[in-house]
Amino acid sequence: MTTRRDPTRGDLRRSSPGGLLATCALVLLSAPALLSGQSADEAAVSGVLDALHQAASDADFERYFGLYAEDFIFLGTDATERWDRAQFMEYARGPFSQGRGWTYTMTERHVYVAADGRTAWFDERLDNDNLGETRGSGALVKGDDGWKITQYNLTIPVPNELAREFVARIREVAGGGR
Repeated sequence: MTTRRDPTRGDLRRSSPGGLLATCALVLLSAPALLSGQSADEAAVSGVLDALHQAASDADFERYFGLYAEDFIFLGTDATERWDRAQFMEYARGPFSQGRGWTYTMTERHVYVAADGRTAWFDERLDNDNLGETRGSGALVKGDDGWKITQYNLTIPVPNELAREFVARIREVAGGGR
């Protein structure tokens, strides 16, 4: 065991060499954010989001779900996809256990931290081979063990020029009129 300073908490914690490696990775992932003028909390939140996307791409179930708060909610691209942490874990367990994660590459991100330093929210543009350009948004809370994602909302932005056509097609599929 080694003693290290946790950059998301600012205190000393005991950790295994693997935990130290993960912390070093978080610091390295956060370095560009710090250089770009973000606060330490904004950089830490960006680091958590980067780690989330990397863990998903690696199909690393434990690391991926370790970044979520216990009361986490995921809102997916389908209107029926509103899952709590247990439901989302059930969904992800199959593909992750087969080594199939999902890769979203961040192309733009905005992070905001509340004045009390305990809540953050973000929006990010992402690229995915299957869905193309997507948008992620959500919130994080800062607890005793650092920043945890409490909500993540994944959407597919629809150009305004296509919106009426898409709405009509969605209503057809959903069986709704108007």
